[in-house]
Amino acid sequence: MAWGAVKVLGDRNAGLYLGGVVVSSFGSSAMTLVAGVWAKTLTGSDSIAALMALGVFAPSLLGPLIGAVADRLPAKRVLLAANVVLAVLLTATLTVHSRAQVWILFAVMLGYGFGFVLLDAAESTALSAGIAPGLLGDLNGMRLSAAEGMKLIAPLAGAGLFAWSGGHTVALLDAGTFVLAAAVFGLMRFEEPVRERADTGWLRQTSEGVRYLWAHRPLRRLVCSGGLAMVVSGLSSGAIYAVVDRGLGRSPAFVGVLYTAQGAGSVVVGLGAGALIRRLGARGFATLGLALFAVGVGVRAVAWLPGVLAGSALIGFGLPAVHIAAMTVLQRETPGHLVGRVAATAGTLMFAPTALAIVGVAGLLAVLDHRIILLGTALLGGAVALYCAAGRGERAPEAAVEPVPVADPGPVVDPGADPGSDSAEGEPRDSPHV
Repeated sequence: MAWGAVKVLGDRNAGLYLGGVVVSSFGSSAMTLVAGVWAKTLTGSDSIAALMALGVFAPSLLGPLIGAVADRLPAKRVLLAANVVLAVLLTATLTVHSRAQVWILFAVMLGYGFGFVLLDAAESTALSAGIAPGLLGDLNGMRLSAAEGMKLIAPLAGAGLFAWSGGHTVALLDAGTFVLAAAVFGLMRFEEPVRERADTGWLRQTSEGVRYLWAHRPLRRLVCSGGLAMVVSGLSSGAIYAVVDRGLGRSPAFVGVLYTAQGAGSVVVGLGAGALIRRLGARGFATLGLALFAVGVGVRAVAWLPGVLAGSALIGFGLPAVHIAAMTVLQRETPGHLVGRVAATAGTLMFAPTALAIVGVAGLLAVLDHRIILLGTALLGGAVALYCAAGRGERAPEAAVEPVPVADPGPVVDPGADPGSDSAEGEPRDSPHV
């Protein structure tokens, strides 16, 4: 575990990337929370406050199309431009002073959402091209730990800054973090993958990402497992206030303590992800995480504070495992010219169902005891773990989609480990970055 982290931090591109993630995650986590608080303060409406989060989430539904856009452009240029554009976009919040201007805040959050999907796609392409395959598991885990660590610190800092100086200051701070992240990403060096012809139709480009994901059976199972797990997570998260109120007899604010325990679990699994993937394989790591996640959801049904805290930590440890595993396999085994749209498509499939689950559990809570809901969702989580485990022996196709080169790409570098490997291990090789 420790040696994997040392190797990641010793790699120029990996170290720079993690630095950019830490910086941008701090500002983004703070601003995402403050947007809702700001809207609530100006309007007094819980519904309008909730729309801020919807603005960030909604663009993920267009993931395949946004990923196709990312794949038509150099990844490094997208990383730089998207961060700078988001920084400029945030300055629009300086005009928000009353209820009548809250729509501007929502528009900024919507732009935020589009930017995040585009950045995720470009980042996956950059990591696939610039990081040795043997480091990707460690890097994806440390990336999660860094982001989750910022979620433990940034919302509190953002709320305090908002109370002291208002939303404009938080927005400017976030804009500054995007500029700094752009500068850090600009220092990364890697060979851009060969792109498709510019005259290739948008529909074809978008569908190729979907086709590749569907044809790659091990990756498809991991992505589907991640999406199903997020549905279970949405059901569990929707019942969290009932756990705190009816189960523990605490005030709603105590939810923050449970999320802190969950975040701590995510930090731990992120730090150990690379070592666990090497030992268990990507599918084994994902299955272990899903099983622990299911146990954590079930434990929350017990009206005992230590048990609920332990369950929250298990959820935080287990749920991210399948997503780390999926992204690691995707980055190792997807052709460079497809990484952006495949990553964006996978993101849509894994995270979009969460909103539907939250809406569904709101209705269930009106007619069912929250403990029944949690035990039922725990069983569903166990079923997802079994589905993930059933993929043993599945192999990826040798060539799911043929690339359409724009020029002679020069010497071809093996894009990763044996694509049919159940472990998706891949021995570290020389990184293709300069």
